[in-house]
Amino acid sequence: MTVLSRKIASIPARSASETWLLIVDLIAPANDEGRKELLAATGVAASLIAREAMRASPAIVSGEGPQLRLYCVHGEEAVEGTHVNEALLPASPIESENWAVSLPCPPDDLAWIQASLKRVSNRITARDEGERFLTDTDETTAENAAFIDPESFLRP
Repeated sequence: MTVLSRKIASIPARSASETWLLIVDLIAPANDEGRKELLAATGVAASLIAREAMRASPAIVSGEGPQLRLYCVHGEEAVEGTHVNEALLPASPIESENWAVSLPCPPDDLAWIQASLKRVSNRITARDEGERFLTDTDETTAENAAFIDPESFLRP
């Protein structure tokens, strides 16, 4: 399975709500129905962004094309843009009818976050942020598989 990832600058570079709106623009630039569902979850998603739930555990977007993993960058790195990648996607992952978004959530908030999301969408869910969310290819294996060491070309 192909996996794409993006790292979005968040607090203090932009508010939690602004961060979520950027994510919505990124994954649903033209899908009106999908945008409506994602926008309906703004309050809940912004609360998770404010809790820094997406710092180490990604939001997972599955649907058309590669799986998308979204992380939020906070603090000084967000302001400076260090490790930020907000590049446009080759295509919207929610163009098909079978899209889903899984948001990481601190365990102590999981029950109320899941209930709140269920009221606005069946496609947007929450999971324990400590839960490993992997496909058939481990993320670190995928990252290492694409690594090229430019120094190796300069060695005699």
